[in-house]
Amino acid sequence: MSLSITAQFAHLILNSQPDQTALSAARHGVKDYFACALPIARGALSDAGLAAIGTTFPPNGSENRALRYGYVSHSLDFDDYHPALRGHPSTVVLSALLALNGESDNVTELLTAYVIGVEAAGRLGLAAGTQHYVLGFHSTATLGAVAASAAVARYLQLDQRQTQIALGLAATQAAGLRSQFGSATKPLHAGLAARNAVNAALLAQAGFIGQPEGVLDSLLASHGDGRQKPECLTAGWGAPWRILQPGLEFKRYPTCGGTHSAAEAALALRERLLEQGDALAEIALVEVSFPPGADTAPYIRQPATGVEARFSLEYVIADALYHGEVALTHYGEQPVDAAIAALAAKVERHADPAAPPDALDPEMRFHRLTLTLQDGRQISDIVTRKQTAARPTDLDAKLRAILQLLPGLEGESVIRDCALMSPGALPRLIALLN
Repeated sequence: MSLSITAQFAHLILNSQPDQTALSAARHGVKDYFACALPIARGALSDAGLAAIGTTFPPNGSENRALRYGYVSHSLDFDDYHPALRGHPSTVVLSALLALNGESDNVTELLTAYVIGVEAAGRLGLAAGTQHYVLGFHSTATLGAVAASAAVARYLQLDQRQTQIALGLAATQAAGLRSQFGSATKPLHAGLAARNAVNAALLAQAGFIGQPEGVLDSLLASHGDGRQKPECLTAGWGAPWRILQPGLEFKRYPTCGGTHSAAEAALALRERLLEQGDALAEIALVEVSFPPGADTAPYIRQPATGVEARFSLEYVIADALYHGEVALTHYGEQPVDAAIAALAAKVERHADPAAPPDALDPEMRFHRLTLTLQDGRQISDIVTRKQTAARPTDLDAKLRAILQLLPGLEGESVIRDCALMSPGALPRLIALLN
């Protein structure tokens, strides 16, 4: 008798062994995770939501720690992205694992489970299909919870039946809507997903009864709009590992990933404008075009705060033009900058009817920017998502820049610990999150 898709998925989760190349890639993910989590966890940047979370969910157990870690690591929206998931895997997967790790210093077990979790996340994204995101679901929250439960099942060494039940328990709790983007509820999604992954695995380990079959099928059927492909959960598992190909994408800008190629086009046009001797004040109009539906995530046209501005195509373009950078400090809880908002008011967005819809293949996304000056002259540039993703992010530089916000920490020690090569590094890093 052939195994069900859930049984096959669980078998791969428990029995596949990532190679050293995949484990090395996982170390990069850990470094980026802490770069994104520490400013909020250590209070270097204001986050009103964290106090409410601490009061409502005191971090005195692994489930609430997972919620806290997921929140702080996703709060800045600076954390890694995986194109197959169309979401942020590490904020959920690592948060769940770190919450269970405690004082353990077994780095190999944690990295192995992390690779398994990223593999599961990518597989779930492919299986759900592109309509899952288009329908309004936040994949980090929905599919991420199931992926993290896979990682935790591997980490806790659950048996086959327990793992199938844990996957089903996580799937039945999967929730999160894109309409919460631009608010503190978006990072709360990551925290809740991590918490749900932990409680799903712990319940299964304790003998709690859930359906071991059919729940993943139901999740995909109810969330895939008829485009789901359950076979993608297992086909080609680990060949190559999803943490390697297409791999984790590490952000250079603290804004929605759907703004990044537009930001890079704006930075290039700013340089050309200044080389020509023109001033920013001479810009009369900024037009940005993209495939239909490519502005689904950066949907806020007139943000009121820096948090909302992360999801504003207009504001990010204006910020890049005005400052020549897209800096973390521009996207906090404070009101938007009036000068940037004034320039953003000149930005008009248009879907390009000649381009295939974004939902067909988000990898083909582009942003074409055209500046029209007061005298009628125009300059244009186009940057594709593939070009943006192909540029490597200097994680050491990213971490060092973050640590400048945290003068109370010994920066070089944190950098060494993030490599996870020295005894006690892992528990020391986890302590910084509490």
